[in-house]
Amino acid sequence: MTERFFSSAQGFVCIVGAGPGPLDLMTLRALDRLRSADVVVHDRLVSTEVLDQIPPQAQRVYVGKALGDHAVPQEGIHALLVAHARSGRRVVRLKGGDPYVFGRGGEEVQALQAEGIAFEVVPGVTAASGCSAAAGIPLTHRNLAGSCVFLPGHLAQDDATHDWRALARPGQTRVFYMGVQRLAQIAQQLFGHGLAPDTPAAIVRDGTRPTQTVIACSLRRLVEMAPAYGPQPGLLIIGETVRMSPHYHAD
Repeated sequence: MTERFFSSAQGFVCIVGAGPGPLDLMTLRALDRLRSADVVVHDRLVSTEVLDQIPPQAQRVYVGKALGDHAVPQEGIHALLVAHARSGRRVVRLKGGDPYVFGRGGEEVQALQAEGIAFEVVPGVTAASGCSAAAGIPLTHRNLAGSCVFLPGHLAQDDATHDWRALARPGQTRVFYMGVQRLAQIAQQLFGHGLAPDTPAAIVRDGTRPTQTVIACSLRRLVEMAPAYGPQPGLLIIGETVRMSPHYHAD
């Protein structure tokens, strides 16, 4: 697959996970693909130091998404990838984190497969593992959390979207991507299905970056003191392993 990326005359798309921000958390393969690209289609949360690795002659296409503000609709992104590949270019679809963890990488692969476009997917450090490690919070622990669940924050909007009773059971770490905006609703759902209000929880914003901030306390207290939703990416972690963070403060 590596050889084909460099030699294909028919065009090729490489869906690359850029990791949580810092350049040195990007994989060697991801960096290699980025530095060899003819076209880079990139998201909003990719850091400047990663974008600086794009070859000066390469075309850059911004398709970032924020709440209620999508620069290019998802179907338009699919069309861009297909069109550039069909013109014979080496295309890098550059995403923050990992393409297959809430990154719509699966949708883009389906679109490429439907059009017969050759591709590869390069994994990246996802926000859950990057931010939790940077905040000193294990995602699993033999004595505290035998499982870990990754969830999108918007699940809190609808009672029927997930098994909240199962999520409220002990012995697991729950990680909500973009969970800051809906923290109150998430907590309400969990409390209503049996989770103890004093369960440890944390918000990690700008995780792994020099601007990282961590608030860690009981979930009940976190609801009261959580920062307002803003442009900084935020991860919500709920579970007993949060107590291990040096940022944790008991009520």
